[in-house]
Amino acid sequence: MSGFKSHFENSGGVDHSNTDTNITEATLDEIREIAARYPDSRSALLPALHLVQSVDGRVSPAGIEACAEVLGITAAEVSGVATFYTQYKRKPVGRHHVGVCTTALCAVMGGDHILDTLQRHLGIGNDETTADGSITLEHVECNAACDYAPVMMVNWEFFDYMTPERAVQIVDDLIAGNEIAADRGATITSWREAERVLAGFPDGRADEGPSGGDASLLGVRIAKENNWTAPKSGASGNNKAGEAK
Repeated sequence: MSGFKSHFENSGGVDHSNTDTNITEATLDEIREIAARYPDSRSALLPALHLVQSVDGRVSPAGIEACAEVLGITAAEVSGVATFYTQYKRKPVGRHHVGVCTTALCAVMGGDHILDTLQRHLGIGNDETTADGSITLEHVECNAACDYAPVMMVNWEFFDYMTPERAVQIVDDLIAGNEIAADRGATITSWREAERVLAGFPDGRADEGPSGGDASLLGVRIAKENNWTAPKSGASGNNKAGEAK
């Protein structure tokens, strides 16, 4: 298709040539702990893969084998899931993962320009990591925050109404080790620590920082101003047949 650019042409499969791993028996115990939360252990695969990433910085061959062994499924089944979802990484991620949304609304609001600016500033392309290992930059397919477009995420925490200048300042602060608080969420730690939370091991910071912004809460504010309430359970908004409106 003329003019179409794919951001995923080099996503590939899991790198089986890189056998480095930090997985230990303690990691296997935590995968078992995750599996015990589900009636069917195979249902634990998604959080288990996040745990693997928190340990190895990617979905590693050893992580695939660990998930398969504990969850009672094949390595091929684990690999199929790990290579289907872009949130699971085929190669090592830096200390911080910066995702710029360039889908639809974010794109027309400047997302493409923000991504281009960061690529030039950091000297890396999509899904690449800076030489010092501090930042992995990625085009993200929709951050599900269109009312705050354009949006950027750092380790899955939201930064709203982004501008190229602010994006550059944020990545510079990340590289320098400066403390940064998300616009809607907690203070930024690291990508691996965020992955551990996604695996189901809370870090105690769920209530840190604002969780909802003005754009999300506008409907609630309008409802309160007009004394609107939700229908009672079981109530129907339709008139009964034959009744006058």
